[in-house]
Amino acid sequence: MGVLDHVYEMFDCSHGHKIKKRKQLQSVEIKVKMDCEGCERKVRRSVEGMKGVSSVTLEPKAHKVTVVGYVDPNKVVARMAHRTGKKVELWPYVPYDVVAHPYAAGVYDKKAPSGYVRRADDPGVSQLARASSTEVRYTTAFSDENPAACVVM
Repeated sequence: MGVLDHVYEMFDCSHGHKIKKRKQLQSVEIKVKMDCEGCERKVRRSVEGMKGVSSVTLEPKAHKVTVVGYVDPNKVVARMAHRTGKKVELWPYVPYDVVAHPYAAGVYDKKAPSGYVRRADDPGVSQLARASSTEVRYTTAFSDENPAACVVM
């Protein structure tokens, strides 16, 4: 915070008025299907004129659009869906080496670009990453490394 900002806050006469928060520069990744050059042009033009957009990058083979600027991600998605008439969603994929179980049922996606899997925000999928204490007790009961294991084996 600079000296001018400090002086401005001391002599601020806007009693009760809300001050708008500045939007942060961010990169918004969006998944939208693009088949031809016309689709690419339509997608690019739908967000290029939006206030706060610095740049728009398209990756047609991955069906990915990256918008960089001082924008709200939800507003970018809504505007692109309205202007293009296509199904638009935030980029749902992460690199497969980030996920603990990339081939689990809720994570693996055949439509994902190579090297990517679906983001695992679902609590049912995250259960695969760590076992509960009862599961650990049952699996170690019949282990060869456990000295108190069952003698039936």
